[in-house]
Amino acid sequence: MGDQGQLHVSGELAAVLEQIDALGGVLDERADAAEESGRLPEDTARALFATGIVRAELPLSLGGYEFAPRQLIEAAERVSYHDAAAGWTAIALQMMTGTTAAYLGGEATAELFPDVSNGKHALLSGHGTRPGRAVPVEGGYRVSGQWQFASGMAHATHVHSAILVEGTDELRVLTMPKSQVSLDGNWDVLGLRATHSIDYHCTDAYVPHEYTYVATTDTPRNGGALYRLGLVNMSAIGHTGWTLGVGRRLLDEMKRVAAARTGSRGAAVDTSQFHAEYAAAEAGLRAARAWANEVWRDIELTLDRGELPGTEQDTLIRLVLNHTTSTVSGVGRTVHRWAGSAAIRRGPIDRFLRDLGTGAQHITSSPVVLQNCGRWLSGARPDARWSFLDLV
Repeated sequence: MGDQGQLHVSGELAAVLEQIDALGGVLDERADAAEESGRLPEDTARALFATGIVRAELPLSLGGYEFAPRQLIEAAERVSYHDAAAGWTAIALQMMTGTTAAYLGGEATAELFPDVSNGKHALLSGHGTRPGRAVPVEGGYRVSGQWQFASGMAHATHVHSAILVEGTDELRVLTMPKSQVSLDGNWDVLGLRATHSIDYHCTDAYVPHEYTYVATTDTPRNGGALYRLGLVNMSAIGHTGWTLGVGRRLLDEMKRVAAARTGSRGAAVDTSQFHAEYAAAEAGLRAARAWANEVWRDIELTLDRGELPGTEQDTLIRLVLNHTTSTVSGVGRTVHRWAGSAAIRRGPIDRFLRDLGTGAQHITSSPVVLQNCGRWLSGARPDARWSFLDLV
């Protein structure tokens, strides 16, 4: 059992960020080729993982860095600034690998995470909603199901999937070798093309009980207070960082376009309207980042006290992600309006805009989540509590 009291603040953040930035030029240069193949090149992916981006969310007790939430946000922001698809791939593998390491125990952990500090550990991809069917059998379950959006599956060794246990309707999460599922290879989309977020399925696959855990758990078997946040709140960390990184890159790219065009005949970027709208977008992004920092600082203080976040804090975690996504989508609209041909020709602005449009469709930023946040904050559902993305 991990030390669930004090939140760990890792001293490795600066080194990880430095390695990410050193790789940033390669991520940027290979982004178009990655889109064409629908996944990160294998050597690029290995170099990305070598920065420590996945180890950042692995438990300290297993050899990971176990970054605090705001550290994880900053790391996700930095990767996503260089390439949105690489950032999305990283946060997906990071979150599913880190939580699996925290919530499984015993022989499963020993097999999957034998030497984290030397890079010898499983990488997990998969999906946690629309659960498959699990029939209890001796020692485990027979599992069948169809799952979607397995971001980073090309680089995974194992699969993370939600299952509903027949007879009890208990929701659990499983880990199984990737070889036990069939990959559908159907990721044909406008944005985030290089994330390999394919569908997958299996029929009557055996999964030992010790390779599963209760999906709603907030009690880690390994690691500290970070993992008491649970799956949905852990997911919100990565998505918040991803969105902030994409917004920052879009504004910086727009600034470069403006510098190249200023002084030319009829340049739209020389108008007062452009200057005002750029300033408003800059203010919006900075305000969203500041509020995310404020919300997560409060969560960190709560975890440090050995407490779990309350319903209002759970609400603000969801709301700050929703707000950040909405704000950065607005930044994207501003950049699209003023970038002219740079927004429609192949290049960073075109790619980041398409990636943003796809990433903003993630279920954690859906209008229904925003409505549920409003129900709690307005007092319409004072006795409700969050169960994943629903108020119950």
